[in-house]
Amino acid sequence: MPLPPTIPIFPLPNVVLFPNVFLPLHIFEPRYRAMVRDALASDRIIGMVLLRPGFEADYAGRPPVYPIGCAGLITHSEPLSDGRFNIVLRGLEKFRMTGEEAGQPYRVAQVEALAEAVTQEDKTVMHQHRRRLERLLTAAMVHRGSDPKLSPNVPHDDLVNALAQFL
Repeated sequence: MPLPPTIPIFPLPNVVLFPNVFLPLHIFEPRYRAMVRDALASDRIIGMVLLRPGFEADYAGRPPVYPIGCAGLITHSEPLSDGRFNIVLRGLEKFRMTGEEAGQPYRVAQVEALAEAVTQEDKTVMHQHRRRLERLLTAAMVHRGSDPKLSPNVPHDDLVNALAQFL
């Protein structure tokens, strides 16, 4: 699925998303409830971006964000009786914000996809460190109370992304 040229973005201070990794979110702010409703009625894509330090002064507005984010597909949504949502995003693709559009209660960014070029040398290094990465990810999952079972069929780059997101 190609990334659309504009996507709604969900800026948070300490949450990131990586390709092929799942992220559960609880949506409670009115503007982001609207974003989720609109996404569910269209392509189900939301971009996650990280707020820059000092965002607190303009949190309700449009505080500065880092320009690199990751688009996610809403794979699960649970609407709650009071209008909130529990959703799960699956990371699709990294992007760079090239601008923003006005007109919605939530932020909408103009984006360009960022292809991840993994060289054969990168793959060799990841393969050499795979067991160590698996141990680190398993320990992180146990610490969070998650099921620590890892499939040996998980591609190396997905394993690295999962570890990075857990950290």
